[in-house]
Amino acid sequence: QLQASGGGLVQPGDSLRLSCAPSGRTFSPYLMGWFRRAPGKEREFVACINWSGSTTYYAESVKGRFTISRDNTKNTVSLQMNSLKSEDTAVYFCAGASSTVFSFNYCRDSGSYHYWGQGTQVTVSS
Repeated sequence: QLQASGGGLVQPGDSLRLSCAPSGRTFSPYLMGWFRRAPGKEREFVACINWSGSTTYYAESVKGRFTISRDNTKNTVSLQMNSLKSEDTAVYFCAGASSTVFSFNYCRDSGSYHYWGQGTQVTVSS
């Protein structure tokens, strides 16, 4: 129900912008988040944003480098990734939740989300 795009192969220090939009019917989840799964690792939280965009949370590993934003008029959520590192290599997933609960612990828990995208590959390599 969510379509993620924008992944690719970049060099360390480069930037990349991921986008996520609903596929099929139009809906706009209250909470939107990005997660990633690196090779051989568990899926991990990256960032999340509430409906108005007034509050965002980030994983410590990406804080200061990644920015999550949303445009409710276009029904999209984006993840701007700057200063990319090799350890950012992963499949990135966007996710949405209809619940109006919003806290750091809630949005970093993948079980809070009802809708998931298929993932987009980000590879950071020289």
